[in-house]
Formats: sequence, C-alpha cells, structure tokens
Amino acid sequence: MRPKKIILCVDDNEQDLSILRFMLATNGYRVVAATSGQEAIGLFAEFQVDLVLADFGMPQMNGNQLVDRLKRLAPHVPMILLGDPQKMGGDIHAADALLAKKNCSPQELLERIKVMSARKRGPRKGAQRMAPVSELAAAS
Repeated sequence: MRPKKIILCVDDNEQDLSILRFMLATNGYRVVAATSGQEAIGLFAEFQVDLVLADFGMPQMNGNQLVDRLKRLAPHVPMILLGDPQKMGGDIHAADALLAKKNCSPQELLERIKVMSARKRGPRKGAQRMAPVSELAAAS
C-alpha cells in the first residue's frame, strides 16, 4: 500500500478548516491543519508535505504571503490558494493555482488536488528536500 499524500491545509476559519480536513481525509489524504501562517510554516518544516492548500484571507500573514515563503523553502511542492477573486486582485501570486473559494465545488477541488499532487516534481530520494532550519528561521 502506498503512503497517503500529506496535504497542509491553512485557514483561520476553523469551521472551513474542519470541512476541508474531513473531505480530504475521507478521500484518502493525510491532513495536517494550521489556523495561521506561522503555525503552517512550523508544520511545513516538520512534515513531508505533498501539497499546500491555503486560504487567501487570513490575518497577520495572508495566504499569498505564506505561499511565497513556503515556495522559497520548497519550490517543488504544489500550492493552491483559495479565496475571493475580487480580493486576490490581479497581483502575481506564487501559488500554482488560484481557486474561488465560494464557487469551487468539492469535486472540482478534489480533482485539482489529485492532478497537482500526482504531478509533484521534487528532489530524488535521498536528496535534501528543504532549506536548512536557519533559512526557516530567517524567513519567519
């Protein structure tokens, strides 16, 4: 049996986070959840994350800022931003995909996650996966 893919879900709304966690877990994913960007950075360093799913609208550090920091640490990990397209604006985002949080069906989200986690490119086995801890601390 293949190991489950690990998805890091980040959302300051605990109800939305709970729904995402349940949906992903019942579809065969292992879910690691965070309610803030700082917490997510710590979990990202602790787990071998296969994909990041982050809410755009969070206090202190929005989803785009979080994705930007995580991409500097591990550019090969696919990352999806969920949010209101109006608020995300026309800015350039570091995320691999942007999805409208309110208009995205669970099936659409699951399909996107399936495709993006399957295409994950990364270092070969035995290669260093992440930046040194000193870089993690500097990015905080």
